[in-house]
Amino acid sequence: MSFTTRPELKGTFGMVASTHWIASAVGMKLLEAGGMAGDAAVGMAFVLNVVEPHLNGPLGDMPALVWPAGDEAPTVLCGQGSAPAGATIAHYRSEGLEIVPGSGLLATVVPGAFDALMLILRDHGRLRLRDVLEPAIHYARSGHPMLPQVSREIAGLAAIFRDEWPTSAPVWLPGGAVPEAGELFANSALAAFWERLLSEAEAAVGGREAEIEAARLAFHEGFVAEAIDRFMAEACVLDATGERRKGVLTGADMAAWRATSEVPISADTHGATVWKCGPWTQGPVLLQALRILETDALGDLDPTGDVFVHLAAEALKLAFADREAYYGDPAYSDIPLETLLSPDYARKRRALISEDASHVQRPGSIVGVEALAAAFLDRAGRATVKDTGIGTGEPTMAHLTNQNRDTVHVDVIDQWGNAVSATPSGGWLKSNPVIPELGVPLNSRAQMFWLDEGLPTSLAPGRRPRTTLSPSMARLGDGTRLAFGTPGGDQQDQWQFAFLLRLLHHGLNLQEAIDAPLFHTAHLQASFFPRGTRPGHLLIEPAAGEETIGRLRARGHAVEVSAPWAAGRLTAASRRPDGLLKAAATPRLMQAYAIGR
Repeated sequence: MSFTTRPELKGTFGMVASTHWIASAVGMKLLEAGGMAGDAAVGMAFVLNVVEPHLNGPLGDMPALVWPAGDEAPTVLCGQGSAPAGATIAHYRSEGLEIVPGSGLLATVVPGAFDALMLILRDHGRLRLRDVLEPAIHYARSGHPMLPQVSREIAGLAAIFRDEWPTSAPVWLPGGAVPEAGELFANSALAAFWERLLSEAEAAVGGREAEIEAARLAFHEGFVAEAIDRFMAEACVLDATGERRKGVLTGADMAAWRATSEVPISADTHGATVWKCGPWTQGPVLLQALRILETDALGDLDPTGDVFVHLAAEALKLAFADREAYYGDPAYSDIPLETLLSPDYARKRRALISEDASHVQRPGSIVGVEALAAAFLDRAGRATVKDTGIGTGEPTMAHLTNQNRDTVHVDVIDQWGNAVSATPSGGWLKSNPVIPELGVPLNSRAQMFWLDEGLPTSLAPGRRPRTTLSPSMARLGDGTRLAFGTPGGDQQDQWQFAFLLRLLHHGLNLQEAIDAPLFHTAHLQASFFPRGTRPGHLLIEPAAGEETIGRLRARGHAVEVSAPWAAGRLTAASRRPDGLLKAAATPRLMQAYAIGR
């Protein structure tokens, strides 16, 4: 595999990559201004809130991995907010629900992304809040070129905004009309929100850190929390079930939550160490899949051939079955992570992979928690709730009929070796109505909870939903630091798995590994409303070739051939021990870019 759409960038000063060229340009600007990787990542995330509002927003969520230059391993920043105090199974059941809706006020958890960004800026940056926020304020106030995907998204929801979510109409339908692709689009209410936040922060005495702490306070206990509390107290809005319901998030929930840092989980494989966030994300899936195929001679296989794709897909099916059975917030449940990542368990799982595609869910049996696997099998494929089209979960690229949306991602490495990999998401324009004083909607991450008792993913106050957001970092055999990730809901760790295998086993460079034909399976139980499954499903890009596709069908895979360049939005950045920096970004959707020198 040698064909690439773009060069792998190389330099020694700094590398940034994101899912939108404007965000990447802003990140490079901040590095040029003397900023560190943390400064650039925060500025890029704020810009992505503006230019990709169908994919993320300021009231969303964000896990991140941050790797300071002098440290042996990265740190996890948890920007995944928890369920409100009023979010009980009993209350949701009393509302006539069997699963949590994909949109609407009951789908909301505490917004977590902002506070996580503030921790990155405070602890892993050197610039002032104004430096990293002003570019985003500029694009919100003065406008940015409307992406065709955003225009189409708004057009499809225009009637909902006008008739059911009237606070959204002034923002997304300026002058009552759908904004045209390519034309300037502004969000003055969002700009005013950030300008007030900045003004209150700069009124604090004590310099840079005092400003950041004042901004955190304004968000979680000041005017932002107050605006959310007022809105939630009165609003009763249409959700994805077709019913109108009130929410339970309050200002007290906002005040009680802050972002935290924690130790990542890791796996060593073929000379590399790979780090992920904990089982409150789907991150361990990647590590499990790596373990399952650890003894296979993958380097001897064609990286686009049917044997490679088959093994990868089957390993992922097994890892995702374990995700559904066992993952959740470790602060509230005993997650058997040591067993799940052990070589002995991986060998048992590898023995289940045959020459033919699996069409059944096969969670592993773990002593002491066998009931969790049985509970998963009992609910697998549950999809009994009507879909109104206004909130079927995270807007991912999983369906060919709707492949123009997902989430966003940022990778940065600076000249000193500091690195950030972050996946902001949630609070997109179809998740909830706009809060008028803030110009943006709340998130819908609570849809990842189940309304069944006794599960690691059971809805409970204070518990984090098991998110699909999954940034990654690795140290390669030669000591190279690698930050990588992709948007895409349940597909995130699937596309990252293919990328990493081709990097480790086939000698591809970053751009080649990103450009190689991608694939994923929807065999797993979806994390998003209405939580369905597609047994045996395998989507693959046509560039894999007719021979590979035909052989996969012969193995029993329910193959779905995508449109060309239709899967994945991977980005990556790396730094060798000698200081050589590299970066790459996907050509898919023609808007992600890497920049560096």
